[in-house]
Amino acid sequence: MENSDSKDLEQTAQTEEAAVEESADAQVVEEQPDADEKLAKELAQVKDQLLRTMAEYDNHRKRTAKEKMELRADIISNVVSDFLPVMDNLERALQAECTDENYKQGVQMIYDSFMATLTKLGVTEIESDGAEFNPQLHQAVQRVDDENIESGKVAKTFAKGYKINDKVIRFAMVAVAN
Repeated sequence: MENSDSKDLEQTAQTEEAAVEESADAQVVEEQPDADEKLAKELAQVKDQLLRTMAEYDNHRKRTAKEKMELRADIISNVVSDFLPVMDNLERALQAECTDENYKQGVQMIYDSFMATLTKLGVTEIESDGAEFNPQLHQAVQRVDDENIESGKVAKTFAKGYKINDKVIRFAMVAVAN
């Protein structure tokens, strides 16, 4: 009987172990979908965070590139505006009477070189003589009565105006017809 009791005890123990294992397996199976959902949520959050970070980086890159271009334009504008009086003097020198043709040709070459450099930097002259007066481009310093010129048109330019792209460096100083 002792053998049979020990066999019964062993069978009971094995049965209990099997029941515990089945219960544990069932718990693992039940917990696994929760873990999968949790991992899926984490993955979605990480992907969202990655997309946001990439977008933020792209915006930063675009913003700094724009700021760099604006800074470059401001620097060019400031430097060119400092050189405009020199260009005015070169234009006056070209208009002055001179008997030495070599001297005049040298001044013309300097002026042409200077203008080519300004053109390369994007500087353009503001159209003024005969153009419609535009307060965003012209500074009226005088009004003149001239029957040959329509009212509101530029009659005379005292100082040329210049701009880089759409930014005015110096307004054209003009006389406007009444």
